[in-house]
Amino acid sequence: MQFLLQSLLSGLLVGGVYALIGIGLSLIFGVMRVINFAHGDLMVVGMYLTWGLFAVFKIDPYLALVVVIPAMFLFGGLLQKVFINRVLDALPQNQILLTIGLGLIVSNILMMAFTSDYRILTTSYSSASFTVGGISVSQPLLRSFLVTLVLTGALGLFLRFTDLGQAIRATAQDRDAAQLMGIHVKRMSILAFGLGTALAGAAGALVAPTYYIYPQAGGSFTLKAFVITVLGGMGSIPGAALGGLIIGVAESLAGAYLSSGWKEVVVYTLFLVVLLVRPSGLLGRSRA
Repeated sequence: MQFLLQSLLSGLLVGGVYALIGIGLSLIFGVMRVINFAHGDLMVVGMYLTWGLFAVFKIDPYLALVVVIPAMFLFGGLLQKVFINRVLDALPQNQILLTIGLGLIVSNILMMAFTSDYRILTTSYSSASFTVGGISVSQPLLRSFLVTLVLTGALGLFLRFTDLGQAIRATAQDRDAAQLMGIHVKRMSILAFGLGTALAGAAGALVAPTYYIYPQAGGSFTLKAFVITVLGGMGSIPGAALGGLIIGVAESLAGAYLSSGWKEVVVYTLFLVVLLVRPSGLLGRSRA
């Protein structure tokens, strides 16, 4: 029983960060109807930015969020303005190819700047843990989970109670109607893409103390973010949060009771089963 609880707790803590990755991708899709296949590579940019701030200025990874989030927001807004905005009315395959191309460009720039060598961000608490009721709790994972809760809560409050947030939600619900009501939908798209990129960068900062940092890491995170987003329901932020937690727990249980090699198999099998039973995702709504 204790082993099961340990696995569940570890999965929930990791799933919290997965949820943050999925929420960023879901926000972008909800407003722009564009699947950003460069999402994981933008997350890696956040990881390298966090590593640089720690290596040069000795800024703690969690304090680095104060710099990483606004920097990634501006970077995402710039990408949307210069590149993504040009294909919003194009065929979906053109949008996909553009975002894949952007991801390749970002990862190759990172490789030229930092080489393909692995970087490790080691802090005084990177491997620290404490025990509660016989269950070991990783300090960096717990901190990351708590920061994720704060960021997710802040995003929810922003979208629900601010004028800009309500304008973003209106654009996500019906882009044409929002424009007729006087909402600057192009500006909302820039804001949504900037927020999604900022969340990806924040996720990168949160995983930096516990993961290897290298330019090609983005591919696996992009795939995971896509699975989380589809599993929860395309464009559903609560669904992305739920999907991230489910994926984290599924990985942890598979690794504990089977082997680490089975984690991906279990996750994608679960993903396919959910889509067969509920094609719109757990909290998604079917569209005509």
